[in-house]
Amino acid sequence: MSRETPYTSEQIRSFGLEPDRLPRHIAIIMDGNGRWAQSRGLPRIEGHRRGVNSVRAVVEEASRLGLEQLTLYCFSSENWKRPPTELNLLMRLLRHYLVEEREEIHSQGLRFSTIGITSELSPVIQEEISRTTARTQNNTGMRLCLAINYGARAEICQAVRQLAQKASSGQIAPETITEEMISAELMTGGMPDPDLVIRTASEYRISNFLLWQISYAELYICQKHWPDFREQDLREAISSFSGRDRRFGGLRPKTALSE
Repeated sequence: MSRETPYTSEQIRSFGLEPDRLPRHIAIIMDGNGRWAQSRGLPRIEGHRRGVNSVRAVVEEASRLGLEQLTLYCFSSENWKRPPTELNLLMRLLRHYLVEEREEIHSQGLRFSTIGITSELSPVIQEEISRTTARTQNNTGMRLCLAINYGARAEICQAVRQLAQKASSGQIAPETITEEMISAELMTGGMPDPDLVIRTASEYRISNFLLWQISYAELYICQKHWPDFREQDLREAISSFSGRDRRFGGLRPKTALSE
């Protein structure tokens, strides 16, 4: 990562973006690593290695643009179905990233966090996650959240169980449960919901990712595989987002022309 300063408003406008129309929170489904490698006659794991370069570029760009949060879908709870050799290499790559990027993440002033059932990961990786989280917990910059061993349905089930236990113990009454209470029990409690979800590799699926949180998020599908995704692609996604009319189920205010 570069240690350059955040973009000024003038620089942001030079990219064709408006500073006051940027998303607060972008979530990315980083898809196509394996296909990128196979199309080049390379082993699938090489696609994952090259994808780390895209992570570095996008994290830096998102931070310089002044985003509040960037969430990256690194490893889903369904990914355990992959071949053992690929799983071992993915875990090694994850550990390497956590160790090698820790000081760079800190130097950027980023706050590192994770969502997902990390207790099912190896003790070594759990320790590296804890170290990176602790190292950056007092930073005030963009939150960098990695979704690791994450599945939205399992997350919602966990939140429901927690609320059911509170109701059973008399801490809350079932009829008082609100959307805000459910949100607070999710792994993302305290985080803003994503405004924009980007998926690479021309796939049109949500893949069990933040199902509750993206109820009103804008979707952007990029044709490029993740290892080819770079700063300009992020800007194009944000440009698409900025030009959309987000009514959240309501209607556009009437104008003299529409009347």
